[in-house]
Amino acid sequence: MPSNQSKSSLLLHRINDTTTNATVTTPTHQRWSPLTCSTPVPDSVARYHTHALGPNQCSSAAVQHISAPVSTVWPVVRRFDKPQGYKHFVKSCHVIDGDGNVGTLREIHVISGLPAANSTERLEILDDERHVISFSVVGGDHRLANYRSVTTLHASPAGNGTVVVESYVVDIPPGNTVEDTCVFVDTIVRCNLQSLAQIAEKRTR
Repeated sequence: MPSNQSKSSLLLHRINDTTTNATVTTPTHQRWSPLTCSTPVPDSVARYHTHALGPNQCSSAAVQHISAPVSTVWPVVRRFDKPQGYKHFVKSCHVIDGDGNVGTLREIHVISGLPAANSTERLEILDDERHVISFSVVGGDHRLANYRSVTTLHASPAGNGTVVVESYVVDIPPGNTVEDTCVFVDTIVRCNLQSLAQIAEKRTR
């Protein structure tokens, strides 16, 4: 697996490559789910991943199968105050307002090499019963404006593992295409979910 430094270089190149790409505008308030028909996601979960896309926005999703029960995975995912527990691109995190419930604000500082320095994020959903967490980006020094992420967990069909689904909606940065933006964010999301799988599976050994 490539090092964080090499991954960061790829991400930096993709999101900053503005010389040949034109921005693509999507229809206003288009409702769209980034989940494919082949994704084994129950309807009760899929509804959280249907996003309303505004002008010049895009959306995508990643699915990660983990060989560990939801009861092992969820405690890691729900820690809004400690995303660096499995997100390697996060250098540090500080809660700046709130007590961990919906509405709590955190400030994240990312590792060097990314086209960002920090991000202020708000906890939008924290449902311990349905295993849903969502946050939105409300400020900071970065290029991903109006970013909102939703992560859900449900038991795998076989009942001995967890299926994690993470989807997002975000503005397309000026000079970038839908493809540029999705490749950039998808790379980060997939790296995070792979890290989550490694941590959760290690805990079950």
